[in-house]
Amino acid sequence: MLSTCFNHLKTRPFWIIFISSLGFLSFIKNSTILLKWIFIAFLRPEKDLKNYGTWALVTGSTDGIGKAFAFKLAEKGLNLVLVSRNPSKLKRVSCEIQDRYPKIEIKIFELDFSGDVVSGVRGMKEVIKGLEIGVLINNVGVTYPSAMYFHNVDEEIWMNLVRVNVEGISYVTKAIVPGMIARGRGAIVNIGSGASIVVPSHPLYAIYAATKAYVDQLSRSLYVEYKHYGIDVQCQVPLYVSTGMTSRVAFVEKSSVFIPSAEKYVDAAVRFIGYEARCTPYWSHSIQWFFASFLPDAVLDAWRLSIGIKRMKIDH
Repeated sequence: MLSTCFNHLKTRPFWIIFISSLGFLSFIKNSTILLKWIFIAFLRPEKDLKNYGTWALVTGSTDGIGKAFAFKLAEKGLNLVLVSRNPSKLKRVSCEIQDRYPKIEIKIFELDFSGDVVSGVRGMKEVIKGLEIGVLINNVGVTYPSAMYFHNVDEEIWMNLVRVNVEGISYVTKAIVPGMIARGRGAIVNIGSGASIVVPSHPLYAIYAATKAYVDQLSRSLYVEYKHYGIDVQCQVPLYVSTGMTSRVAFVEKSSVFIPSAEKYVDAAVRFIGYEARCTPYWSHSIQWFFASFLPDAVLDAWRLSIGIKRMKIDH
């Protein structure tokens, strides 16, 4: 059989054999990529998060993705430190989680990241002293109150974005890392955004995109810095998730196949903790990123600008 095939190939022109070989290699490569994606997205076993430590700290934990993370981590058996600026929401979410998972210990800490972050984190360190914080979810983040050109952004707005999106993640991470180093294990998840990675630009939300680019690069660098200490640092890159903040940025009113609810996103997100330095956990988000990579930057720029302009007209 094989000898017949080889004899048949010898009668073919070289260029046909060469092109056929390239096509076969391309098929093997793309099939491998597809199978790897299926394994990672649906089949890869998730890590036991309790191996990192008995406590998880979640910032921005009273709404959207942060709240969904809090419930999911409690489901996984982790005690919780919930950090947010709204004391009444903190108490309500804490009670809701406690009712569903009565064995879980919960501590709450009020911290307004748009204020004095340094003193706020200093107070947080006192609350968590002695706790084995094994998982840190840096979820807190804000965006513009409405779409606007860069020259129209008030100083208070862009300084607020820097304080919350840049200083917040930096100071909280710096407060948690020493304990993880001492124990030789830990997982840090920083919530980035497709606005800074998947698309080449995010017009009319420029400073927001820039702060999320900071989150991405910080995460990648810390991944390398602390890997040998047993600390897994990861930047998760969601696209649109059906949350209050997303509804203010884009025309998202409800969840769909391509726009998951916060709960569905987090169901996927926890399975990725401890693996890649950067990931897009939700399966349809990764498909959207894949197809977006084939489009010219000019097309994506024009699309993002048109959405921003429509949003700006509605807001005004």
